[in-house]
Amino acid sequence: MRHLTAGQHALLESALEQHLSQLDRRIAEHLGGSTRAEHASAVLAQDGDDAPQRDHERELDLAIGDRDTVALGEVSAALTRLRHTAAGGYGLCADCGAEIPFGRLKLEPWALRCVPCQTQRERATRP
Repeated sequence: MRHLTAGQHALLESALEQHLSQLDRRIAEHLGGSTRAEHASAVLAQDGDDAPQRDHERELDLAIGDRDTVALGEVSAALTRLRHTAAGGYGLCADCGAEIPFGRLKLEPWALRCVPCQTQRERATRP
């Protein structure tokens, strides 16, 4: 990517690695040493007499795990794109192809879109 200096590249790579590590830790803590399937099974088995009251808790628990897993994939993919910038992709908007400004990447180094395209996408997906 042409508009990143070596220092900016290093800063973004470090931020992505740090966020990846945080997500790995958070997922491991959430799962408590189990696999995702084992954790989901254990959560679903916690019915007992209060099954209806626990539905929301189970849904929330599974949603948190899913959200973190999706985020892990996004950050990992961004790190791969950054490390292979010669192949292109990192820092270029997935929709319009424009360069994503460093300021946006600094705040969200896994960003796939420039602000206008992300805004348009969010508006289009609102109920």
